[in-house]
Amino acid sequence: MLNSTIQIKIKQRLNKLDSQDYDNIECWQVVEAFNKAQVEWARRQLHGINLVKEGDEQSTRRKDDLQILLKNLDLIIYPEDIYYKATLPENYLQWKRVDAYAKQDCCDKRRMTVYFAEEGNLSLLLRDKLKQPSFEWGETFATLIDGEVHVYTNEQFQLESASLTYYRQPIKIQIQDCVDPYTGIQSTQNVECEFKDDIIEVIIDEAVAIIAGDIESGNQFSRGTEAAERNN
Repeated sequence: MLNSTIQIKIKQRLNKLDSQDYDNIECWQVVEAFNKAQVEWARRQLHGINLVKEGDEQSTRRKDDLQILLKNLDLIIYPEDIYYKATLPENYLQWKRVDAYAKQDCCDKRRMTVYFAEEGNLSLLLRDKLKQPSFEWGETFATLIDGEVHVYTNEQFQLESASLTYYRQPIKIQIQDCVDPYTGIQSTQNVECEFKDDIIEVIIDEAVAIIAGDIESGNQFSRGTEAAERNN
């Protein structure tokens, strides 16, 4: 869907029929509201705080809608004392899984099953014989801290490689020649929304609700919120 169409649809749902009450909304306000709505929609679908309470990959629709945000990245890993660390990508939104290959001096490399664990339980996990890293069983765990992913080895093996599968942030739309008041930078090109048109329609309703809340338009706020949730 073209950015010009998104602008028309947002203004259409803010204005009363045959009126031009809110045609003075600037392009940067449309861009800011739409980009905010994209992130809110994605977080709600991933966490399952939508109308049908479905999280990521819990239904065919969720798999289909969110697959565009799934990304796989080969990590550049650095050894530390009892773990290997790698920096999370800048567009990181939510964890999906880590794949890793490990080796020992006596054995060929093998694929490890990596569980996502809580940093607060680190000491317990390293002490528990059933949960601590094990090359023999091909299992270990990873945590997130300070913008990094830590894959633990407990000095039992070495990691040869690792990759991260994650949900990334949606690409922000841009409207050519629109000046962002927060940065003072003028957009030099159009960047269109990456989602399918049916999802964009839902995000438009969310953006309308955001703008309506900013201008204290109760009817449009209620309609936009309800329409966005009803069509999830």
